[in-house]
Amino acid sequence: MFTKAFIPYGGYYSTPFARWQGSLSTVHSLPLGGATVARWLAGKGWDPGSIDYVNFGCSVAQPHVFFGGPLAATVLGAENVPGVWISQACSTSTTCVYQAAMAVEVGSAGMVFNLMADRTSNGPHSTWPNPNGPGGQVDVEDWIMDNFEGHPWAPMAMVATAETVAKEAGLTREECDAVALRRYEQYMDGMADDRAFQKRYMFPIEHQVSRKKTITLDADEGIFPTTAEGLAGLKPVMPDGVLTYGSQTHPADGNASIIVTTEDRAREMGGDGPTIQVLSFGYARAKKYFMPAAPVPAARMALEQAGLSLGDVKAIKTHNPFAVNDVYMAKEMGIDPMSFNNYGSPLVYGHPQGPTAGRCIIELIEELVLLGGGLGLFAGCAAGDTGASLVIKVG
Repeated sequence: MFTKAFIPYGGYYSTPFARWQGSLSTVHSLPLGGATVARWLAGKGWDPGSIDYVNFGCSVAQPHVFFGGPLAATVLGAENVPGVWISQACSTSTTCVYQAAMAVEVGSAGMVFNLMADRTSNGPHSTWPNPNGPGGQVDVEDWIMDNFEGHPWAPMAMVATAETVAKEAGLTREECDAVALRRYEQYMDGMADDRAFQKRYMFPIEHQVSRKKTITLDADEGIFPTTAEGLAGLKPVMPDGVLTYGSQTHPADGNASIIVTTEDRAREMGGDGPTIQVLSFGYARAKKYFMPAAPVPAARMALEQAGLSLGDVKAIKTHNPFAVNDVYMAKEMGIDPMSFNNYGSPLVYGHPQGPTAGRCIIELIEELVLLGGGLGLFAGCAAGDTGASLVIKVG
């Protein structure tokens, strides 16, 4: 349990998420993320020189990512600040916040800036030496598509891991379709009143494509209108499966940032806003081929670390690449699947990997603020049948 790690109110943002192969498909996510942070900090009147350390969360390599954290620090305006590249697929943001909280807790840093930026569009294609290959042939890897299809230890497509969970837990197509429809309705709640909820935290992307042209992305791109009839008419992704393209997420591009600092500095930066504390972190690894099951033990660990029960929690947010994730978690933890992920979730707005959990955590904070404060739980799965969870307290 953490006692000293705080997030300033308003000390975070998420950009809109762009659809796969959409507006951001050719933009290098590191300099784009750094430029976005620099604009955001300038608007806040916050000095990048006050940052002690930078965590750069990125799961899809792009040119010069070898320099990772230090390069991210430089492009956001903190050129004398060190940093590190953190990559844990869909749990990247959760791990960034966890590492930052640990640094503040032990006093090794007074302020850690977490920048999470990814571009799943046009991912890299790597060639690896294969000394035993006939005729000196090389091994080839597509960072996105090959790894969506599984990893060497568990060569099963990610969507297939959701089907294994559904089969073992007895989950149905009807349950998954119902949750997918509810998640779309919740996203549309976040769009109400001229996107009032999203505008609490969302910061636009500006990308200069030429001397005379700048693209501004100020709203999510790639949202699919969803109806019960439309979901019912879709074919399953896998034969006899419970999931369709309407009940799974889609790859996306974007970035998000979260500052973790001391209580005093958080209060100073947050003005009259509420206090936001990082209370605990949980992690888990499910059995092989059962990735969507991993958030449950991770969530239980985070709650236990904080000395809490699920009944103490006011709001829950999940990274839900498949509707199966939420249906399974609800059954295992005894909660209504329709009651959590208010205002939006990755199932609807997409999954850029690195910043995905960051946006979920930010939305969780803002939901708790609207509720007048309280405890919030985030949990999500990640590649390799892993899961990660955070408990946040809004005062």
